[in-house]
Amino acid sequence: MKKGKTIQEQMNLFGSQREPFVFLIDFLMEQPLIFSWKEARGKIKWETPGTINFVHPPETPELKQWNSYPVTFETYKKGFDVVLEHIHKGDTYLLNFTQPTPVETNLSLEEIFYLSEAPYKILLENQFVCFSPESFVKIKNGKIASFPMKGTIDAETEKAEELILSDSKELAEHNTIVDLIRNDLSLVAENVTVERFRYLERIHTAQKDLWQVSSEITGALPENYASRIGDILFAMLPAGSVSGAPKKKTVEIIQKAENYERGYYTGVFGVFDGKNLDSCVLIRFLENQDGHLVYKSGGGITFMSHAETEYEEMKKKVYVPIA
Repeated sequence: MKKGKTIQEQMNLFGSQREPFVFLIDFLMEQPLIFSWKEARGKIKWETPGTINFVHPPETPELKQWNSYPVTFETYKKGFDVVLEHIHKGDTYLLNFTQPTPVETNLSLEEIFYLSEAPYKILLENQFVCFSPESFVKIKNGKIASFPMKGTIDAETEKAEELILSDSKELAEHNTIVDLIRNDLSLVAENVTVERFRYLERIHTAQKDLWQVSSEITGALPENYASRIGDILFAMLPAGSVSGAPKKKTVEIIQKAENYERGYYTGVFGVFDGKNLDSCVLIRFLENQDGHLVYKSGGGITFMSHAETEYEEMKKKVYVPIA
């Protein structure tokens, strides 16, 4: 495992040698981690749609307690107002605003990891568990694809699918993210195309089911992409769906408005198998902070956003995907 500025170069080296590796990159790209598959054993557990590096225990306790203690609406609105002020000034036109929520549960991070069901699951030692529904980029046979996710609604809401797809605020937000990711992919790939626009995926949780809206954008990489895999990934970071646009200024505003450290939350996890790569955005994230569990969640803010609605969405996303 290596840390620091050499991570990008190490990824390029592993890629050129076709050596499998896994990586974690934090939101601000200040503490990235890379492991060979052998090094990863005992330090990080994961499951993706194509890989897994652990064995499920024969028995795991049931989820019996789940209490959350979100920041007050007044606290949330202070940060929200900072974001809206910058939007009105033209400094940003979409910003993903998040907040921490302490939680209490009868389960440990590891037990939550084993019980959760999600496309991507990651457990870093005793630091955090993530059960992400959102891909970052996939690389297969020289083709790169990204799947930005923007838009969430309670699946039990009457006409939920129709409501989320017809919501003008959600549409504007999704359009912005698709444009941003398309531009990001154009930095590293040719023939960038939106293959699918605003399709629905159902997410199962212990509390309720949710509909989430995604799009699929693809492009063609150069033949030597494996030897430049670190350059390709870092050129696209931080992930647009969990930062905003324009990225550089938006990240500055995020640090000012949120008033807490995201750490690995909204960063990226990925697996390179020697030829192809799969990665996810680190959302749906529960962290151990000195023995106390803290969930991190949020959503995209635009000029059409209302503080009350966004506050409720932030709270709605504090869940574990345990049936």
